[in-house]
Amino acid sequence: MTFGGNMDFWTAIQALILGVVEGLTEFLPISSTGHQIIVADLIGFGGERFDAFNIIIQLGAILAVVWEFRRKILDVVIGLPTQRNAQRFTVNLMIAVLPAIVLGVIFADLIKHYLFNPITVATALVVGGVIMLWAERRQHRVHAETVDEITWKDALKVGLAQCLAMIPGTSRSGATIIGGLLFGLSRKTATEFSFFLAMPTMVGAAVYSGYKYRHLFQPDDLPVFAIGFVTSFIFAMIAVKALLKFIASHSYAAFAWYRIAFGLVILATWQFGWIDWSAVKP
Repeated sequence: MTFGGNMDFWTAIQALILGVVEGLTEFLPISSTGHQIIVADLIGFGGERFDAFNIIIQLGAILAVVWEFRRKILDVVIGLPTQRNAQRFTVNLMIAVLPAIVLGVIFADLIKHYLFNPITVATALVVGGVIMLWAERRQHRVHAETVDEITWKDALKVGLAQCLAMIPGTSRSGATIIGGLLFGLSRKTATEFSFFLAMPTMVGAAVYSGYKYRHLFQPDDLPVFAIGFVTSFIFAMIAVKALLKFIASHSYAAFAWYRIAFGLVILATWQFGWIDWSAVKP
């Protein structure tokens, strides 16, 4: 996919669609990468330039979380030299993000080559949905009601769970949130820590990918990137606020059933030959 100097109407619509998809799905436990792969395939938006575009819209989504939690971030930054809670919170984030950095550098290319396809995504959606249902129905023993009560061991466990999201369709937020529930975090704490963990993880991934694909960034593509970035930011803000409000009185079971249903639809279209997913190149 090349955009070219003159952005046509359909390219703008494609950028808008993918920006909406990224914003709505990045922080919900339903796999943004999986949805991006499937939707991009369906609308014919692919090729190397898609990698560059994806970096931009992910930055738009992460900016929405930074803005939503700006007060907590500012408190941590100001309190870092003297306040124990701020220091522990920062250390926990560093511990949690480390496993994904190490494994990402080692295995990212292999995973992208072999697993970035709709069938893997659909399978991971279904399996992840079943695990979410099981995690929600088991008895929760909570020892961390706020993010400030998370221990370094909790952070490490959540960080290891996040590594599962390297498999497209698993969902980074889903892995960290459900992992947090299994490791004794309250639903609200697991969700908020997942948001905070997304910041260094996604920024780090964007910097790494941005350097790797730096030759793909062209000034002529700025209008397309701008559409995706702004759209992703707006819809990520909507999704984050809605999720925080939703989990105050609901479980994640609805997302689990959505994952299962969506994954089964993709597998059905493949099994019955309605869509030739095997011919698709992300």
